[in-house]
Amino acid sequence: MATASDPRANELGAIVREIRDRVRARYPEGQPDGLPAPLADLTPLLHARDAAEAKVAAIGSVNPRPAGFVNNIIQSTKRNIARALGWFIRDQVEFNRSTVNAIDAALEALNEVNRSLVAVSGRIDKLKQDGVGLRAEATELKDIRVHWIRWRESWEKRLHHNEAQFLRSVAELNGAFEHRVSASDVSFRDSLRVQHSEYLVALEKANKDIQARLWSDLDRIRLEYERMIHYELRLIRQRSQGLVEAPPPAVVQDFTEFDYTRFADKFRGSEDYVRQTQSFYVPYFKDCHAVLDIGCGRGEFLEVMREAGIQTHGIDLDSSSVEECRNKGLSAEVADLFHYLSTETGEPFDGIFAAQLAEHLPPTLLPRMIKLCAARLKPGGVLALETPNPESLAIFATHFYIDPTHTRPIPPALMAFYFEEFGLGRIEVQRRFPAGDSMPEVKELPQAVQEKFFGSLDYAIIGRKL
Repeated sequence: MATASDPRANELGAIVREIRDRVRARYPEGQPDGLPAPLADLTPLLHARDAAEAKVAAIGSVNPRPAGFVNNIIQSTKRNIARALGWFIRDQVEFNRSTVNAIDAALEALNEVNRSLVAVSGRIDKLKQDGVGLRAEATELKDIRVHWIRWRESWEKRLHHNEAQFLRSVAELNGAFEHRVSASDVSFRDSLRVQHSEYLVALEKANKDIQARLWSDLDRIRLEYERMIHYELRLIRQRSQGLVEAPPPAVVQDFTEFDYTRFADKFRGSEDYVRQTQSFYVPYFKDCHAVLDIGCGRGEFLEVMREAGIQTHGIDLDSSSVEECRNKGLSAEVADLFHYLSTETGEPFDGIFAAQLAEHLPPTLLPRMIKLCAARLKPGGVLALETPNPESLAIFATHFYIDPTHTRPIPPALMAFYFEEFGLGRIEVQRRFPAGDSMPEVKELPQAVQEKFFGSLDYAIIGRKL
């Protein structure tokens, strides 16, 4: 181990101190602005290390001397002394080599530090650039904030001012509007009162004039109508004297003491009304080509079918009704329905219609009529019957017993049973003419009572031959 007075150790220590001083002088601890110091130049340290290694390599070596006997003896003596002191300076040599290795490790560490400083410097530069941008943005935001505070104060003042002006204007407009509305309301009420008074006076005068003319026209029409009826009856009687009278129907009572045509006009309704009601059946016969109307009467159904382009033939026991149909250009003949349906040998019909006929038949003959009708229909042919509806009590108090030829009403369920019995299917029951339309008193009853006991006055049942 070397002592403090060893010149070589002192020399090595001086070299290390010199290196440390140079490094500290070249690389101070920091910069005034807080940024990392410049990268250290390690070249002097490398030279110092190389010199230290040379000194370590020279330990134990003998300085060369000029040739000569004395110098050779001196050189030999030095080598012997160096070999003799080798055990003494071995530790010093090891120490010097360890010191040199430490310097090498320090150099490597400093190199790593330099590389780290370079990376840190790059990042610092980037952060510095970002910081400059952020500082500018922060300055701008600060300016915006200052301006925003000023703008907000100014905006709030203007808002309050505008709001006050707006409310003042609204109040003024509201006052003006209420004044105008009040004035308009007063003017409108006065004008309406005057107009209403004038309207009532004019309406009363017009009602009196209309009533006077109406009663005058009704008296004149009644007189002309009675004259026309008597004239037509006289002509019919004169014509019937030269015709072969048809045999009286065996199933209907014969009322010859009064004119049944006039009776139908009075209690059944006008021809226009009947035509309007019977147009309901046009959709059921629209695909038919040969339709039979049993009990055609004045021919309203025949006219409706003719307007729809459907060929229809009518039969009736009343010769005057048949004659009236022929005068209208309709196809009709005098015939008893049972005899006609039993003996007719022509093509089957694809539609048969009978309105207000079934209630004239005795109960024993109604199934026979439906059976004959079904037999004379083509497959898929339509049978439609219309008759008073006994489900409505109003029919018995008004219409049914006015006609003395009525026998008894037929419930819809019984009529549907007859249809099913004789091969008719797809049966529909359409209830028509609500009692409340012709009798306003019915509408004053509870709804359930109306529907249960005062429903439709008539019903139509439609079936198709299977």
